[in-house]
Amino acid sequence: MDSLKHSLRDITIRSISVSEMNNNVYLLTSKATGAQLLIDAADDLPAIQQLLKDSSADTEATPKLARIATTHQHWDHVRALEGLVAATGSSTSAGADDADALPVAVDVRLSHGDVERFDDIEISAVHLRGHTPGSIAFVYQDPEGLAHILSGDSLFPGGVGNTQNDPARFTSLMNDVTERLFDAYPDDTVVHPGHGLPTTLGAERPHLEEWRARGW
Repeated sequence: MDSLKHSLRDITIRSISVSEMNNNVYLLTSKATGAQLLIDAADDLPAIQQLLKDSSADTEATPKLARIATTHQHWDHVRALEGLVAATGSSTSAGADDADALPVAVDVRLSHGDVERFDDIEISAVHLRGHTPGSIAFVYQDPEGLAHILSGDSLFPGGVGNTQNDPARFTSLMNDVTERLFDAYPDDTVVHPGHGLPTTLGAERPHLEEWRARGW
């Protein structure tokens, strides 16, 4: 299956699914400069390295992995992280409240609203508290099109992420997802979750009160 999912004005978005957990690994590549951001080195280092090789078709420049970002600390999202850092020498980032739990040193500890730029890839960090303390969604705004949210395990088609039946954690996550994603971005915004298929905010918005009422 072709890993190329979106060819936008300035960047491409590729993704592959790895492991028995069907984790999504995302790769953003600048068409002009070859700068790259990889989100969630979840598992299967050879498959991720092949993803990086495939992305050479997306730019006339030499691709260079500038950053490996991690949405949250859970083991199934970091199993290839140490190997990929060793193989590429890339810097790393993660939410400040999850960083110490990662298997590598984290170079940049992200807080809500932080904006990072890798040549013409500008990515915003959205802190979504509940699935883990430091879960981060990454948002790319296409200058001529839609916003793309790489939501980790905080938002999926059909609901928010697992909060282990903890009412306080669930309320926190629902509030953050509602205020920081649904209230901040339009319906056509594309959501790329940590597992499974993409969705849009518009497809999920009618169900917010249903999710809140059911408690998961």
